[in-house]
Amino acid sequence: MTLPDSTAVDSLLARPLARRPILVNYGFSGDFEDQKACSAAIRRGSKSFHLASLLLPSETRKAARALYAFCRHSDDLIDDPRSGMPALLRLRERLDLIYQGDPAAFACDRAFARVVHDHAIPKPVVDALLDGFAMDLEGRRHQTIDDVKSYATCVAASVGLMMASVMGVSDRAALARAADLGIAMQLTNIARDVGEDARNGRLYLPLDWLAEQGIDADALLRDPRHTPALGLVVKRLLEEAARHYRLGHAGIRSLPKPCRHAIRTAALVYEAIGAGIAANGYDSVTLRATTGLGTKLGLLIRARRDDDRWKATSVRDLHAGTDPAARDLVTLSGMQLESRLAGNALATNIRPETAVGRVTDILLRLHADARLETRRRREAAREKVASLA
Repeated sequence: MTLPDSTAVDSLLARPLARRPILVNYGFSGDFEDQKACSAAIRRGSKSFHLASLLLPSETRKAARALYAFCRHSDDLIDDPRSGMPALLRLRERLDLIYQGDPAAFACDRAFARVVHDHAIPKPVVDALLDGFAMDLEGRRHQTIDDVKSYATCVAASVGLMMASVMGVSDRAALARAADLGIAMQLTNIARDVGEDARNGRLYLPLDWLAEQGIDADALLRDPRHTPALGLVVKRLLEEAARHYRLGHAGIRSLPKPCRHAIRTAALVYEAIGAGIAANGYDSVTLRATTGLGTKLGLLIRARRDDDRWKATSVRDLHAGTDPAARDLVTLSGMQLESRLAGNALATNIRPETAVGRVTDILLRLHADARLETRRRREAAREKVASLA
């Protein structure tokens, strides 16, 4: 990526969203319905991120859900085997319209257009996400761990940097740590989904690591099986993720205080997935690591306090160098946010809410969701029995 000079960064920002006169819309702006659609998307798409989003202050939560909804919608389009490159080209066209202030007629596009404009998210950061999707469609394999982290930067660190923008973070060190947290989460995803990805013809593990263990990549894709050698590769990947989690946790202390609980919860839940993989003997082919409701609730409570595991090295970790894969995106995000936030107390506009009340509300919602899920499973079981009768 060729970085622009500071005077050209503004050209990468979104234009204000073109709105119809409110009277033409029968007195409604449409924002509320768009937000409802985005909330439904995160509730369906990721229980972990939905849980974390509930902990964010109201306005930040709305922006985060809009961001997630667009990213999830885009990811689902690319994952559809009927889509292919034409879907990616349409996404790029839609992103162009979003940055022109004239989004396509999708709730997630309209909501995302407001977010990228209001929070000064440079277009190349979002372009990186679509570049990662292009790697998926090309079936690209990654020779080294650095190549894997370049992919992780596109599909995950970019989202971490967008979230940092939404929270008003402008410090370069904190932005670098947001990228680290995104990389760590994506490495965890890769470690968890080795078997599923292989059965779908995808391979994200470093080819040189596989070769060191005598594993033939093509053979793994033809007949995915867990072996001790493959387990060692998965373990090594999780160790690399752990290093990025450590750096990511150092950055959480630099976030606005009302946002720290949410981000720490998300980080701990993803770390728990890695612990589940380890508990399964690093077998991600025949087993899939998950985190149950009880584990999530425990982590949610634990996340209210600073993580003391790396307290002794937290200052050094915060100011560690930016991972080379994410350096350009971090620099670009920092350039824009520093100029945008100069004399603008965007981050201080985040108002704290009653922490105990918010956690209580989340526990009640999770309990209700668990009861609903149990009811659905019982109904599905009854229908299956009835069909066999």
